[in-house]
Amino acid sequence: MSWQEATTTSVTGLGFDLVEIERSAGGMLRITIEMPHEPGQPEQFITVEDCERVTKQLRFLLEVENVDYHRLEVGSPGIDRLLRGDTDFERFSGEIVDIVLKEPIGVTDSGVSANRKKFRGTLENLGVTSDDGAKQWQLVWSDESPVKSGVRVSKKRLAAPLQAMQFEFADVREARLASIVDFRGRKPKAESKTQSSSEA
Repeated sequence: MSWQEATTTSVTGLGFDLVEIERSAGGMLRITIEMPHEPGQPEQFITVEDCERVTKQLRFLLEVENVDYHRLEVGSPGIDRLLRGDTDFERFSGEIVDIVLKEPIGVTDSGVSANRKKFRGTLENLGVTSDDGAKQWQLVWSDESPVKSGVRVSKKRLAAPLQAMQFEFADVREARLASIVDFRGRKPKAESKTQSSSEA
């Protein structure tokens, strides 16, 4: 068993889900956890005490596994939360997401570049599966340029057309909630971020 698998087992054993393991420059090891989510139930959020419990457990584990790191940081997902599979896609359907594809997917009758892999748009559940049982998803977006602060927009200006792309999670290299904060009210919904850090 690798230390990453041992970390997942340890976090799960404490009653949490492991969202992401990330190594950063300078020896930082960042572990992102969250409460298990039950469909139809209200969200439960990670507390500082939860992070401290996991930190203590992982410091011992990483020492046993002889993992080289300088600093350990345990926290909950931020507004750019990683989406790990179809279950997360179902949970966050209707939200604005950033998606990086493994390979470009052509969009019929559109001006999408043949080499384009990065998209930001609204994630939609098509409610169907392919012949091999893979769930089908759709991303809807507009390539309209954002309006700069203080710039007046003509009422005659035509909005850029909406475009849509269908795909499977297997087509995705990485997917995250878009890091958008609307100070008049958060859109999309985002989980509050709590972090606890410990020096190794």
